[in-house]
Amino acid sequence: MTQQEILDLLKQRGALMEGHFKLASGLHSNRYVEKFRLLEDPVTTGKMVEELAGRIRQYKPDVVVGPVTGGVILSFEMARCLGSLAYFTEKTADGGMELRRGFDVRGKRVLLIEDVITTGGSILKAADAVKQAGGEVAAFAILVDRSSGRFQPSEPVEALVTLQIETWEPDKLPPELAAIPLVEPGSKHAKA
Repeated sequence: MTQQEILDLLKQRGALMEGHFKLASGLHSNRYVEKFRLLEDPVTTGKMVEELAGRIRQYKPDVVVGPVTGGVILSFEMARCLGSLAYFTEKTADGGMELRRGFDVRGKRVLLIEDVITTGGSILKAADAVKQAGGEVAAFAILVDRSSGRFQPSEPVEALVTLQIETWEPDKLPPELAAIPLVEPGSKHAKA
């Protein structure tokens, strides 16, 4: 798949949205990636992960690990493509992540997978959990990298698509963005 085909798929699924969005960071943006519009469709998710798996095989991972919600789905799908096991991390009380449920990565090469990264915070916490459990991080696999170059771990990173999405401080919005109604997407704003 080409970058344009992937972007078209994101738009078709309603995953790449345009408007005025308040991000979890507090910054505002004119575009937003709603990852669950991708993950709700197993066929689309499968196509994207298969494409990414073709780039990942060179790192020869033994296990695939994804951080919480979206990462669970992706770790399972990537493991299916690679013929490996699928594990996931869970949040700790202090905001970190850990491997539970008897997931054993000692001495194993681990591929970490994530849906959309902005800062890479979740996947880096998952990488720390893997290292603390005795695993070796072989590489990172990302569906959509919108980190603008901020995500640069020492291990290899393969991103299916890289998006440059501008952000602004709330008091420094361009007039055309300020004129659009504000939306606060994402699970951090959802009420239980």
